Amino acid sequence: MATCYRHPDRETGVSCSNCGRPICPDCMTATPVGMRCPDCARDRTKVVRAGAAGIGEPPVLTYILIGINVAIALGAMLSGASATGGGGIGGSSLLADGAVSRFAIDQGEYWRLVTSGFLHTGLLHLMFNMLALYILGSMLEPAIGRVKFAVIYFVSLLAGSFGALLLAPDAATAGASGAVFGLMGAAVIVMRDRGINPLESGIALWLGLNLLITFTIPGISIGGHLGGLVAGALAALVFTEIAGRLRAPDSLATLLAGAIGVVAIAAAIAVSQGASSGFF
Repeated sequence: MATCYRHPDRETGVSCSNCGRPICPDCMTATPVGMRCPDCARDRTKVVRAGAAGIGEPPVLTYILIGINVAIALGAMLSGASATGGGGIGGSSLLADGAVSRFAIDQGEYWRLVTSGFLHTGLLHLMFNMLALYILGSMLEPAIGRVKFAVIYFVSLLAGSFGALLLAPDAATAGASGAVFGLMGAAVIVMRDRGINPLESGIALWLGLNLLITFTIPGISIGGHLGGLVAGALAALVFTEIAGRLRAPDSLATLLAGAIGVVAIAAAIAVSQGASSGFF
């Protein structure tokens, strides 16, 4: 990954829209035509500092999400979950009560569509997802702002739950992987929108490797990963195309992107109907 031209110790996936030099969050200035480095920003007038729009600030939401996931994982272990994941979802009351399944959704336990994205079956499962969340969040949240990042994350989480229900009708599923895959998809879209080649940044290769693992290792939720990936990419497209190129208000783009999550909820409920009666 490229490093900031002013801070060589900081990796970044964002570059100046004018000169193309890589810039870290501290060096970003938001302008009507994209992010500018400090040198190019000085040549323009009426620019808005990135921090004023919630862009370029530390990835606080990313840290909060990681903290919530870790705290819940500790709670699950206290309630009987295995650190290695060997006990499965049924080994912990917290996991059993929060994982998503068609049966539970058909019973009206809709909160599981969200809670399942904050539960993990073991330390290794948690560590992989939190490492990916840290890397992606540290890159994406400062680049697009906290609100857009939050919308993409939760839309991806909800779509991941729907995907898991769609492709694994008999299983109970948990994990933040759907949201993480959504962030990967969003990162590719944002990079392309800003003139960055995802292949050169390494994100495309990382995504490809994760997809290979998804389809080759048993026990991984294919539906959860693909659902999150598609929703995250779609939400990012809404922000880049509607709010970016079409100059629509950010509030409209946020509503449209959030609507993807609403559709995912409705689809999850629809696909789960009849599950508690033995019909899938």
